[in-house]
Amino acid sequence: MKLKVTDNLKWLTLLITGSTLLCCALPILLVSLGLGATVASLNFNVPGLYFLAEHKVWTFSISAVLLLFLVLIIWRPNQSCPNDPELAKYCETSKKWNKRVFFLSVAIWLTSFFASYLLLPLREFLNL
Repeated sequence: MKLKVTDNLKWLTLLITGSTLLCCALPILLVSLGLGATVASLNFNVPGLYFLAEHKVWTFSISAVLLLFLVLIIWRPNQSCPNDPELAKYCETSKKWNKRVFFLSVAIWLTSFFASYLLLPLREFLNL
């Protein structure tokens, strides 16, 4: 049962951190490339995208809490795999994928956070 909870949590975390990318970083990139009409069309046609952008503080906060919770699950002490070779192999593979998905989620979250909160103040500070 514990393995199932961890698997579901890692995919939920990836989904939520992906939503931070969709609501905040992707529109900034598209507008920077001169595709403002595309962003307007996406906001009009994709339900929930405007809601995520309007409530980005909650989106980032919830995804950060989920990432921290996932850290506690993935790197908890006294974690061991079964003695059965086949189950041990599955356990090690699962641990590797958990870490990969976690690091992908963190990369998405950091990219979105930078684009949403740090990029404009940095541009103003550098007078660009």
